[in-house]
Amino acid sequence: MKAPRSSGILLHPTSLPGTPGIGTIGSPAYRFIDWLSLAGQSLWQVLPLGPTGYGDSPYASFSTFAGNPLLIDLQMLQDQGLLSAQDTQLPEYIRTTGPIDFGSVVWWKIPLLKKAAAHFLSTQAGSDYNQFIKEQAYWLDDYALFMNIKAFYDKKAQDEGLSGKLWHNWWPRALATRDKKALLQWKEENKAGIEEEKAIQYLFYGQWKALKQYAHSKGISIIGDIPIFVAADSADVWANQKYFQLTDTGSPKAVAGVPPDYFSETGQLWGNPLYNWKALKKDGYSWWLKRITATLSMVDYVRVDHFRGFEAYWSVPAEEATAINGQWIQGPDHDFFKTIRASLGELPILAEDLGVITDGVRALRDDFGFPGMKVLQFAFDANEAGQNGFTNAFLPHMYTANSIVYTGTHDNDTMKGWLDKADIREIDMIKDYLGVEGTDLVRDLIRAALMSVAVFAIFPLQDIYGIGSEGRMNEPSTLGSNWTWRIDESMYNPDQASWLKRLSRLYARNLEQA
Repeated sequence: MKAPRSSGILLHPTSLPGTPGIGTIGSPAYRFIDWLSLAGQSLWQVLPLGPTGYGDSPYASFSTFAGNPLLIDLQMLQDQGLLSAQDTQLPEYIRTTGPIDFGSVVWWKIPLLKKAAAHFLSTQAGSDYNQFIKEQAYWLDDYALFMNIKAFYDKKAQDEGLSGKLWHNWWPRALATRDKKALLQWKEENKAGIEEEKAIQYLFYGQWKALKQYAHSKGISIIGDIPIFVAADSADVWANQKYFQLTDTGSPKAVAGVPPDYFSETGQLWGNPLYNWKALKKDGYSWWLKRITATLSMVDYVRVDHFRGFEAYWSVPAEEATAINGQWIQGPDHDFFKTIRASLGELPILAEDLGVITDGVRALRDDFGFPGMKVLQFAFDANEAGQNGFTNAFLPHMYTANSIVYTGTHDNDTMKGWLDKADIREIDMIKDYLGVEGTDLVRDLIRAALMSVAVFAIFPLQDIYGIGSEGRMNEPSTLGSNWTWRIDESMYNPDQASWLKRLSRLYARNLEQA
């Protein structure tokens, strides 16, 4: 991938400050872009932007094409005349600071968005809206229908005290299997609600498009994220059942995960339905072409999560309780990316190639010129430092230019949190490797990343401010407090910006902004 030597910040919009309940893509996002510019940065990396469900993970979205309605800024809707000041008065249970309470935010915000959408449709919808729903019909029609049906049957399950009910095991069979007559009848009886779902997406895309344009005006490019797999409870699976390994009723035959390793004796059972790659290939990977095209309309670079799954994926029978009894199945490999490249040209794809990576995965990554990821928290394992010196692939002297270095990712502890828990041998190794006394190892490691040959250096904002484990975004395989962290207004700090800008310039990053 050809790109200028750059650096930037990893921060999901939900973590932005200053708005009720949850970060939005309104004024706080513009302020963050201003801070990035002040700090001399040219990259803003976000997590997947789709609507989230159970567990609140952006990697388990109801749609890979849709935007998360919770990110829509209500003040902007009020300024647009779609909500009144009385509408946006806060109930006592909605906090304006501190971690996100997703349940409360959904309960409060979704009805307001539906009210704004209904007002928009009755007073403001015009040619721009008609053009949007026409251009996006290939996913929007199914998404709006799915969400409308889902809302009805989710409430029915809740009223009956049931849990774990998805479209394939709860909806009437005619709706689950997409019987044309049943779907047509539902559409006719629920026109208003379905149209509101479309209008909410129009409002999201309008706010995001304006924000992206503002970022570009400040010299900031946005790195997005595509999880290789999609959620079982999604419009993607329901509307494209032939592209997934499903039974006749729509339930998964096999699901995704990773095998047992150093970190987990039973592996990780993700539960995503696996692709029917033969069916996808037969259609020229058309669904994936649409998916990548749609994502690149929203961002400038795309990080592909679990890249190794294109070379081979861990397949676990759906009835298994753990990931132990799975097997590696060959993926579409080079054929997939050759087809994508033939249709879309050279792609700004970043490969998440962490974990156990084989020669086949490395070949797939390198043959298409995709930069891989380097995480400094993985670099300083004292057990791997042998007599032949430090040869851990995550150490900066082992990098190639076509790579991206992170102090940590959304799945890691913060750098300070990690250092606070590190073994004394690891701390000594870091100090010895960097040639420092260790009075501020977080800043020392940020400097090491910036001076490396990696084309991109990306830092979670938590690391720029030396925040401890209380700032961790996600702890894999756990539920509870994940994805809830928000920054404080004080973190738009000009002194921190000046320090980061000086270091970035010192190591020849973001020079096009100079």
